[in-house]
Amino acid sequence: MDSAQRRQSARRGVRSRILPLLLIGGALLAGGAISLTACWPRGGIPKVTAEEHELNLASFEEVWATIRDKHWDPQLGGLDWQAIHDELRPKAEAARTMIEARRVMEELIGRLGKSHFGIIPGDLYEDVDQASEASKGDGTAGIDVRVAEGRALVTRVEPGSPAESLGVRPGWEIVRIGKGDIPPRLEALAQRFAGKTTLPYYSARSVVSRLTGDVGGSVAARFLDGEGQRRDLTLRLIEEKGNKVGVGNLPAHHVWFESRRLEGDIGYIAFNVFLDPPRVMEGFNAAMESFLDARGVIIDLRGNPGGLGGMAMGMAGWLIAEEGKRLGTMHTRETELKFAVIPRPETYAGAVAVLVDGLSASTSEILAGGLQDLGRARLFGSRTAGAALPSMITKLPNGDGFQYAIANYLSEGGGVLEGVGIAPDVESPVVRAELLAGRDAALEAAMAWIRETPPER
Repeated sequence: MDSAQRRQSARRGVRSRILPLLLIGGALLAGGAISLTACWPRGGIPKVTAEEHELNLASFEEVWATIRDKHWDPQLGGLDWQAIHDELRPKAEAARTMIEARRVMEELIGRLGKSHFGIIPGDLYEDVDQASEASKGDGTAGIDVRVAEGRALVTRVEPGSPAESLGVRPGWEIVRIGKGDIPPRLEALAQRFAGKTTLPYYSARSVVSRLTGDVGGSVAARFLDGEGQRRDLTLRLIEEKGNKVGVGNLPAHHVWFESRRLEGDIGYIAFNVFLDPPRVMEGFNAAMESFLDARGVIIDLRGNPGGLGGMAMGMAGWLIAEEGKRLGTMHTRETELKFAVIPRPETYAGAVAVLVDGLSASTSEILAGGLQDLGRARLFGSRTAGAALPSMITKLPNGDGFQYAIANYLSEGGGVLEGVGIAPDVESPVVRAELLAGRDAALEAAMAWIRETPPER
């Protein structure tokens, strides 16, 4: 196979993966430009072979052409893109190591001055791809995870799950899955995504993805319980909760929705992804109709990576009575999409709290940020993922990943969400001691605020 055939083969091999990695609205894969280097042994950084050098040049060309053809601004902010290519191409030709080649491509990307384009080295690309892939298997142990202070902590155990039956509790630390130790992996991700708002997402997903697989299978995991005692458990995998649905070429997702009244006459709504509009919107509409007399409403978007943007507009219509409001605007190369709010005939006028965290992304950020900008909701939790744009990751001929956005989004307040995220009004980060005590700090803070807010009359 000659070099041209190899490049074509590489592109064919990833083309089917590009659309799944879009994740409907940019959810999972938008992030900062990633400047990454590997740790090599004392022998020094190895030089690339002639074949690898050729693939690096092909990767440089693909990155340059993709930005030229796919960036939302055809003028690229006034940059002479051809001149930049001609300036940097000799540097690419002179690169004799993978690190040098990546630095040239990062310099190319850096000329855009945007934080959500980046090169992902091949070794990390596989890990990121795994963390973002929704079709690894339908089996789950019923554990949700967040990373706090470098530790993978169980934040939720699904009632009736194998994990619950074995005694796993929120606050336990996961230190090993299968034959892989978790702390070194988290440390590597922390170094490589240092300062990036997507670090919480990739860190948590890198752990959770290792706790999934085929239904009926099992996974071995080592925990440290609340007393620091080691617990080695074999977790049976059961099917994820919710209805399995697909959208276009995207992998199928299990979608769930729940609502209930909490103590103090407070409505509570939670769902895991903005998909399956008939079922989720029907549930949301029914819940809001039943909560019209509630003292307050809490919308829990923690862990929600986003989805179909139109659903956010429909949900906001229950909360905003004024005409002509919008959650923000997305700009693509061809058009401008305004996230307009169309009020319902009867809207809810009481206090609204939205719970967010580092895994809240895309449409979750658009809804939460829009309601915050409009003064219609107070946010509790931790900073969101800063991944609001429709984004793709494609595999380059040299095996690295290339992440790029195809639209720009501005919140109604004029702020940029990408690579920045949304800061909550009340910070309630994950704290192990609170988890071990059975507390949900963000939910408790939201409930306390609603109780202190005078009811609408």
